[in-house]
Amino acid sequence: MQTMAAVQKQKSSVQFLPVNLFASVMGISGLSLAWRQASKLFGTSPVIADIIGIVAVLVFVALSIGYISKWVLYPQKVKDEFAHPVLGFFFGTITISILLLSSVIGAYSEISGQVIWVIGIVPTFALSFVIVTRLLNGNHEPGNAVPALLIPVVGTINIAVTGGTMPFPWAHEINLLSLAIGGIVALVFLSLILSRLIHQAPLPAGSTPSMMIMIAPFEVGFLGYTNFEQRIDPFASILYYFGLFLFIVLFFKVFKKSIPFGASWWAVGFPMAALSNAALKYAMFVHSWLLIAISAVVLALLSIVLVVLFIRTINMLFKGSLLKG
Repeated sequence: MQTMAAVQKQKSSVQFLPVNLFASVMGISGLSLAWRQASKLFGTSPVIADIIGIVAVLVFVALSIGYISKWVLYPQKVKDEFAHPVLGFFFGTITISILLLSSVIGAYSEISGQVIWVIGIVPTFALSFVIVTRLLNGNHEPGNAVPALLIPVVGTINIAVTGGTMPFPWAHEINLLSLAIGGIVALVFLSLILSRLIHQAPLPAGSTPSMMIMIAPFEVGFLGYTNFEQRIDPFASILYYFGLFLFIVLFFKVFKKSIPFGASWWAVGFPMAALSNAALKYAMFVHSWLLIAISAVVLALLSIVLVVLFIRTINMLFKGSLLKG
């Protein structure tokens, strides 16, 4: 009995904390930024954005403590996760979370936001270099060209999303570099992913939510490009509209009762948050009742989805199933 109890105790451990849970910070941070924009468009209270921002910071701190503990206590587990041909891509959720939190915290303290942004750009570029180098080593299975492939490298666009107004004299070139890397790589990686999805077997049910990541290059690209240019032009509009179209297509493929709930569901959070922020920004630019209505629907949908994900994740944690091998 004691042996069985020990085995059961071992099964629920920080060593099984998945790195992809940092996607929750991305989604919650994006929701906070979206509600901050909504306060300008709809006149909603900025307190909503403040509360959600605090939750994002707390979740990041909790996950950071947990994952650092995993790194210290079970370093081989972290190494194996990073070296995994698919799971390794999710380390980009950590660097993107830092960048997004720079905008969340920057709303209260510009200096703090700037410091966090500078801290975030270093590992973001470093991870992009490592992932691209690893891919160019060859001998990779075509089946591993999954949507998560977009996270670490295309995630560099978030540097421009969060740093478009940074006052540093070198920020302009850094933002341009991030758009160059993320934008060009997005074209290549999306081609690989679409080829895999079209010509090979469908993704496993547990990985299906990650398909929503494919809208991120367009909506994050829209936000990064418009922040960099400080204007919305036809190219930006094309990015926004195609991302919206792709979201509608993927929505009916992802949100199915047959897909089991797990940490992988957080993959839908940030892409939807990016779409919401883009929709709000575009609606404020065009001043069309239809686009304003679309932005309201997307924001409401995003809020509902993230609340459900948050509650179900906490429920899994208390039941002990979140950290089981």
